[in-house]
Amino acid sequence: MTPVEILAMVLLALGGLFCVIGAVGLLRMPDFYTRMHAASVIETLGAGLVIAGLMLLAGLTLATAKLAILGLLIFFASPTATHALAKAAHERGIVPVLEGDASGDEK
Repeated sequence: MTPVEILAMVLLALGGLFCVIGAVGLLRMPDFYTRMHAASVIETLGAGLVIAGLMLLAGLTLATAKLAILGLLIFFASPTATHALAKAAHERGIVPVLEGDASGDEK
């Protein structure tokens, strides 16, 4: 294996690990806002690392350009979608669980 392939495999493994960490955070967090934060931040990082690893494996080809465009789309769309979800949840009246509060998601 070449050093580029090894680096690509490391990036793919780290990306997969971050996606799994995001999934665990999605299951373990107490309310909507913290779940959404865990999923969006880790998903963006995990997907970015996976795309970077795939770009290294693809070399300098059209597939690399397509992966770069996909990476930019995720980079801009994921935080925007997360903000829209948080704003909609706030307007609907879903309040965050505060420290020591075990009441749940609704007012």
